[in-house]
Order: sequence, then C-alpha cells, then structure tokens
Amino acid sequence: MKIAVITDSSSNLSFEYINKIKNLDMMPLMISFKDKFYRDQIEIDYETVYNNLDNQKITTSLPDLSDFTKSIRNFIADGYTDILVITISSKLSGTYNAFKVAAKEYDEVNIHMYDSKTLAMTLGYLVEDAIQSINSNYSITEIINRLDDLRFNNSIALYTVETLKYLRKGGRIGKVEGTVGDILAIKPIISVSDEGVYYTVGKAFGVNRALITMRNIVKKKYGNSLIDVTIHYGTSIDKAEKVASKMSAELHIRNINIVQLTPVLGVHTGPEIIAFIVRKV
Repeated sequence: MKIAVITDSSSNLSFEYINKIKNLDMMPLMISFKDKFYRDQIEIDYETVYNNLDNQKITTSLPDLSDFTKSIRNFIADGYTDILVITISSKLSGTYNAFKVAAKEYDEVNIHMYDSKTLAMTLGYLVEDAIQSINSNYSITEIINRLDDLRFNNSIALYTVETLKYLRKGGRIGKVEGTVGDILAIKPIISVSDEGVYYTVGKAFGVNRALITMRNIVKKKYGNSLIDVTIHYGTSIDKAEKVASKMSAELHIRNINIVQLTPVLGVHTGPEIIAFIVRKV
C-alpha cells in the first residue's frame, strides 16, 4: 500500500511544508475579485484580500476540479494505491462533496474521503497527523481512527472577531448569534462544533476580554498537558505576538506558531480575527 494525501488551502499549511512532502498535495480554493477567479495564496495575496474587503466585492468558491483531477492522475502515475482526501468541513464549503463526486471517476486507485468538520490549522494538524501515520505504516482504517481522535477529542479551535458582518455576508454565520458583536462591544468567542458549523461558546466585553476567556478555555481543557498551538491573525500581528507570549507563560506548550489566516478564510472572518488552534501532543 502506497498512500498519498490531498487537502485544500483552508488547511493553512505552509508551502514550505507542502513542497517537502512528496505524498501531499494542496488544492487552492478560489477567490473572486473584480470579476475574476484566483487561486488562494497562489494567484492572490493576503494584502489584496484584506485591504479590499470593504471596498470591493470579494467572494470565495470551490477549488478548480481540474486541479483535483490532475493531482489524482499524478499520484496514480507515481504508483500510489490509495489517496486520502482531507477537506474543509462540508458544512462550511462544498469542497468535500465536489471532490467526492469527482473521485468516483477513478477506479484504478482507492480514494478515501475524510470530512474534517473543521478548517484552518485544525485541518492542518489533521493533515500533518495523517502524513506521520503514513510514515509509521498505519493502515487507512488506523489513520482515520487517529484523525477522529485528534479532531473530536484532542484539538480545539477558538476565535474572536471585531465584527460579524463578514460572516453574515458570506453566509457562514452558523449558530453564532447574529446580533452579538454589534451591541455594546460584546465579542463572541466562536468554535467549530462536531457537526462542522460555527457556534458561540462564550461572550466577552471587548476583544481583550475575549482573548482572556479563550486562554482560560484552553487552560481548562488541557491543564498541564503538553500542547501545540497555532495563533491565526488577519492583519493584527502585534496582537497575535502578545497573545503568543502570554500563552507561552501560562501553558505547557511544545510548539507555538503565529500564522496569518489564509485569504480564502479571511474573506469570511474579516481582518480583525485572532484564533487559537490547539492540539494535545
């Protein structure tokens, strides 16, 4: 058995990581800007998206299926017997279902679909775990069981935003209360449910209080356990660095990374997002 992995750009994995893993490929989601479609991070950059959210119509779309089918054909040509496709939550994007339909055209390779029910570096951590499991010669069943354990038991995603208008505009509001964030500077603390939709886990007066509450949620969940942390930001890197410093002092962290949120997700959160992505080591 020779196993490859395909994911999408919402995983927020770096190109440095993706390019050094021979059995991994990333499908960029698409961003519509000035009536043209661009591949996330490849054909359009962070600054263009974040700087124009309020003065241009910017929307997102599925990856180009020709990218997906080309990737499958390349892996088949390289002798891979199995391909594990790990995508953004099917409740937040049509990517999973589109890939599932396209995958049915290939009988010469076993394609295993995995709906992560999440996004951003929570998805990225799942991809990293899958690659590690493949390198350890786990079977597909064992790999998927490990992914389920990481996704539903040993990881968490939390974020807060300055305004919910971008989530509303993109139709990604999920179970987040539509009025929170616009009244009395109350900021929502948002997570992703086991069903793969956004929901509110708490509220705070102002972003700074929200960030404190988010740290407390992480401390309560993980205690003294060793964890990895990714802090996503839109444009507020200074705020992300301050948060990273505080988390490093308060928690038992193996690795902490500050990573700008990929533009295709930033369209829906807006520039003033701070997210904590945590996994138990």
